[in-house]
Amino acid sequence: MTPHLLHPRDPHQSVCGIPADQGRRWATDDPPHGNACEACRTQYEQAARPDDAHHPIGDATLIDTLRRIVAERQYAKIDGVLVDVWSASVTVVIWDNLRDDKRQHLLRLPSHELILRCIRVYAALTAQRGGR
Repeated sequence: MTPHLLHPRDPHQSVCGIPADQGRRWATDDPPHGNACEACRTQYEQAARPDDAHHPIGDATLIDTLRRIVAERQYAKIDGVLVDVWSASVTVVIWDNLRDDKRQHLLRLPSHELILRCIRVYAALTAQRGGR
């Protein structure tokens, strides 16, 4: 097995998504050496790039940043996490259909958790429609 690059923000995972317990060796040098896996080499630049936006917990301007991602059709790095266009659009759609008390509940979560929670809600809703 080739060595994998350790994710800069998550020491339990490689850049390519392989969990730490499945990687035999870790390459942590910068730039990565030539025998790291192809996914790690291609994704390392995006993972190591600076954040495009910082949103502390409770900051409602996160939704504006997500709307900008959708409008520009370009991913962005928010608080250390790469957010793609689909994830941003799903989050905005769910957000727009929530009551204010549910929005306030979501704002208590870190930005990546808020996005993941909205994706789970979307997945549950689409599974219900598909099952009929």
